[in-house]
Amino acid sequence: MLASTIVALTQGLGLSFLTVNLQQVAGPLGVTTNEAAWLMAAYVFPNASLGLFLFKIRMQYGIRNFAEIAILIYVLVSIAHLWANDFTSAMILRFFAGAAAAPLSSLAFLYMIEVFPPQQKLSIGQALALTAIALPTPVAGLLSPGLFDLGDWATLNMLELGLSLVSLAFIYLLPLTSPPRMKVMQWMDYVSFTFLAVCMGCFAAALTLGRLYWWTEAPWLGWMMAVGVASGMICAIIELNRRNHLIDIRWITSREIIHFAGILLLFRILLSEQSSGAINMFRQLGLLNDQLQGLYWVILVGSLGAGAFCAWLSRPGRAEIIHAVSLLLLAIGSYMDSQSTVLTRPEQMYFSQFLVSFAMGMFLPPAMAVGFAAALQRGLVYILSFLAVFLATQKVGGYLGSALFGSFVTWREQFHSFRIISRLNPTDPMLTARLQQYGAAFAKVTQDGNLRSIQGANQLSKLIQQQAYVLAYNDAFLLTSLMSLAALGCLCLHMAWRHRHALFKPRDGETPVAVNN
Repeated sequence: MLASTIVALTQGLGLSFLTVNLQQVAGPLGVTTNEAAWLMAAYVFPNASLGLFLFKIRMQYGIRNFAEIAILIYVLVSIAHLWANDFTSAMILRFFAGAAAAPLSSLAFLYMIEVFPPQQKLSIGQALALTAIALPTPVAGLLSPGLFDLGDWATLNMLELGLSLVSLAFIYLLPLTSPPRMKVMQWMDYVSFTFLAVCMGCFAAALTLGRLYWWTEAPWLGWMMAVGVASGMICAIIELNRRNHLIDIRWITSREIIHFAGILLLFRILLSEQSSGAINMFRQLGLLNDQLQGLYWVILVGSLGAGAFCAWLSRPGRAEIIHAVSLLLLAIGSYMDSQSTVLTRPEQMYFSQFLVSFAMGMFLPPAMAVGFAAALQRGLVYILSFLAVFLATQKVGGYLGSALFGSFVTWREQFHSFRIISRLNPTDPMLTARLQQYGAAFAKVTQDGNLRSIQGANQLSKLIQQQAYVLAYNDAFLLTSLMSLAALGCLCLHMAWRHRHALFKPRDGETPVAVNN
């Protein structure tokens, strides 16, 4: 279990450090924040889909060989990062780091479920494994201030290298139980996966960069998505005409799997409230990572508590109840966040963000257990198809949720800024006094009255934009809450329909009532 946690931190901190410290990383590399976001895009491009193909490689060549080679590659890439002093080399190495980190998430999962007997692997083992995989983001926020006190981006790379070496020792000292090998690889698998990887990678990269460069302002975003659509169509055509599938397109497009994927995708979008909402709002208010330490601790405790709760409660048949509670907690937490002002600080959001992180940790384990069990009933070949659905909804869906949330906030910020500015009256004495007050703050810097007036107007403009951003985030939080309640209502109706025969079962001595199907 300790090995699983260390490996999970190793594979996730690479991207989490970039997400949490994008501005601090951009400085040492001499690039803008938007340019530094290309490091994230380079990381997610191979990482979004490679885990699917590595599942087959693991089946054919054995877990032991797979684990040793995977961690060795990651160590070598981490060592190479120590010499990444410019943006180009850093982006190339981030691409290889994303590819090398893909197998580590599988290893973290396998090490955790290795501890438990077969009947508990899909309940307790899976819940704790997914909890360990969710730890890197809050841990990255907790560690970043201390690491930047010791140095710049190179210190983050040094920590990644240290964790990879510890993971290397764990993997070589604690070999996993390896099932019998079987020859499952075919040459068409490589062709099909190439198109699938391009599809998922293009969408992941475009969704990561779209809201920064804006969707209608960068033509290359449209071309990237077009390449993703074309690659996905070619992969589907190949798979539909194969006897031995890499992924079963017909099963994936069945009503049950589309319903399952839709639920996962919707909830992944809703969970962007925490990763792209509260933390980003505080950054817009000027708070840094060291001022968000308490909030990261709350998120970490919420994730751990949810994992323990799911491990204790998760049993077959309880997934719908757990999902209903999760949606209710998410709706309550998001509504509480929607009451924020420019004076709101992390302490006022501890309880609401605890509810959101708890909801996040509760939802995924039972959902994955249901899908995994359905795939196992059809055979090992369907596990790959299930993994394709799961990766698409969780990884690409996570980027989609962040993109939609961020784009909605940008749109609403423009609306609120225009609304606030349109209500300002230049002849209002309160406005004039406030502009003079802001301009007077620059009296020690310049004696030019016109320049002080310009600086005062700029200061007022920044405050208006800050207020508009808070209102925009409140709109996004409220929308998340309403969508959560709508999803909860749909889930309750679905549960009532599934159990309609039990609900309408006649009591003793009563005449049965016909229920139309």
